[in-house]
Amino acid sequence: QVQLVESGGGLVQAGASLRLSCAASGRTFSSYTMGWFRQAPAKERELVASIISGGSPNYADSVKGRFTISRDNAKNTVYLQMNSLKPEDTAVYYCAASTMPNYTGSRSYVYAYWGQGTQVTVSS
Repeated sequence: QVQLVESGGGLVQAGASLRLSCAASGRTFSSYTMGWFRQAPAKERELVASIISGGSPNYADSVKGRFTISRDNAKNTVYLQMNSLKPEDTAVYYCAASTMPNYTGSRSYVYAYWGQGTQVTVSS
């Protein structure tokens, strides 16, 4: 069983930055694909970014050039650095883990483990 705990959300103005962190339990963190998803009110959950076990990232088109995903396997932690935030980035952000080490798709059902979510609100 893997437990994921997100932190770092908050309320910021447009153009600001935030860094989300997700701490994972377990001994096999380095073998997981890790992802950040978000869900805005009345919208479906969508993949924001993911990073495979080898460290290669994958981004949604809407965040390319603004968001950076990274992982520190020694700390069992994955990060999402969010720059140039826009009001449309407002959502609950979820950390997720997939036992597939090299998953580069966007299907949420591939991710077996989920955090509780952290709210990000960007005001205009």
